[in-house]
Amino acid sequence: MESTLQNPALVAARITPKARTIAYWIVTALFCLQMGFTAYAQLRLPHVAEEFTRLGFPAYFRVELSLVKLLGIVVLLAPVPARFKEWAYAGFAIVLGSALIAHFSMGDGPEKWGWAAATGVLWGLSYFFWRRLQATES
Repeated sequence: MESTLQNPALVAARITPKARTIAYWIVTALFCLQMGFTAYAQLRLPHVAEEFTRLGFPAYFRVELSLVKLLGIVVLLAPVPARFKEWAYAGFAIVLGSALIAHFSMGDGPEKWGWAAATGVLWGLSYFFWRRLQATES
């Protein structure tokens, strides 16, 4: 009996470059909005500052982290060389991984680390589509 499921490799091959580009920009915009919101929250919302203290981070780190996030957002959205984008993606991976580790080490539940995990999924999709776009440009 023949399978009715489509071969995933064939489905992926049918995605047009235009669709891939649109998917990249949608996911990247959502990711950048989320990172921009967290940068704003870290700088302006008192309960977020308290959370950083609870996790054991110094106050200056919150400001430093917010500025680096904003710089990374600019790099992802601007037409810059691929190497800069690669570094921005690496930096965001470290930030998101560190956020998860900090929450896990404190024994926090999903209500605390869920946003970092969801943002990590957006990061992964954005990076995946960006690498696909890079492969088609070469």
